Amino acid sequence: MLIGIGSDLCDARRIETVLSRHGARFEQWVFTASERAAAARRQGTARLGTYAKRWAAKEACAKALGTGFAQGVFHRDMGVENLPTGQPVMRLAGGALARLEALLPDGHVARVFLTMTDEHPYAFAQVMIMAEKAGTS
Repeated sequence: MLIGIGSDLCDARRIETVLSRHGARFEQWVFTASERAAAARRQGTARLGTYAKRWAAKEACAKALGTGFAQGVFHRDMGVENLPTGQPVMRLAGGALARLEALLPDGHVARVFLTMTDEHPYAFAQVMIMAEKAGTS
């Protein structure tokens, strides 16, 4: 059953402006350690695209949770990681995880689907949250 869906389009130039003003402070406030490490391995527009896609993914996830960045849901509670295949996955913690658990009907588990893409200067992400009966996946 569909619990929530969200999408976001981000202009990487906005991320570039904030990074130039606030640097590491912004990075640490918004992005997880693994997200910062992924961006650090890239240069130029590829680095900006890495951050912009992850920003868009967090925005899309907050929309799918139905809260935006309120009710204890923060950017750093959502982190994009990549499976060995390269597939991006969204990992939730803190208030975002608590909100997700509150949305689930009894006897169900959540599956969070994420897709992201970028074409400089834009990045797009979409998140879909599904509830499946426990033991069916």
